[in-house]
Amino acid sequence: MSAINQIKGHWQLIAIVALVFVFWSTPVVLPLKILIVFLHELSHAIAIVLTGGSVESFSVSPQQGGLVIGRGGNRFISLSAGYLGSLALGMGLLVIALRTHWDRAVLGGFGCVMLLVAALYVREAFAIAFCAGVGAAMIGMAWFLSRPVCDLVLRIIGLTSMIYVPYDIFDDTIQRAGIRSDAFMLAEEFGGTTMMWGGLWLMLSLVLIVWCLRRCLGQASNLRFERKTR
Repeated sequence: MSAINQIKGHWQLIAIVALVFVFWSTPVVLPLKILIVFLHELSHAIAIVLTGGSVESFSVSPQQGGLVIGRGGNRFISLSAGYLGSLALGMGLLVIALRTHWDRAVLGGFGCVMLLVAALYVREAFAIAFCAGVGAAMIGMAWFLSRPVCDLVLRIIGLTSMIYVPYDIFDDTIQRAGIRSDAFMLAEEFGGTTMMWGGLWLMLSLVLIVWCLRRCLGQASNLRFERKTR
């Protein structure tokens, strides 16, 4: 398949990535960045629960920070889950958008998860407002908007995750290796260095992104939008 045909077949995804990069440092992309932070913290929380622990609190901030406080569970797995888990969730959303017709159900389910997290674990005003507001918006989109529009929303979230996670790993663990990141705590508790763990996560994230794109894009991925809504 020629480069021209690839561009024609995937021009919408290319446009989404280009727009995310163009508006990366503006308030336009900030809600998406915070949403990826939510996925990062959700991955920590899931890892804690799946390894026998419990989540005490959950938070995200407008400065693109987040924090999950848990009790018990496997510390190595829970610390490792943040970056790679959020990337896996983002890739999963993209694959669902590209390969299935589950877009409305998945977007609505995502919204329900955000509302549930807000009700059970979130205590800070901004985090409650963000999780509840975005969760309700997702449920509303899933209920009222057409499947292609919901598909587009999942694509935007998935692609933003695939851009944000490697950048965040590099920024938190290599460029600013001294901050108390997941990799810093992993090195502190299990050995190695922040840059070592960050470098491993970065390489693995890039390999996973390339694998996902090669396996899932196909010959064409462009959406056709329907006029009729529910």
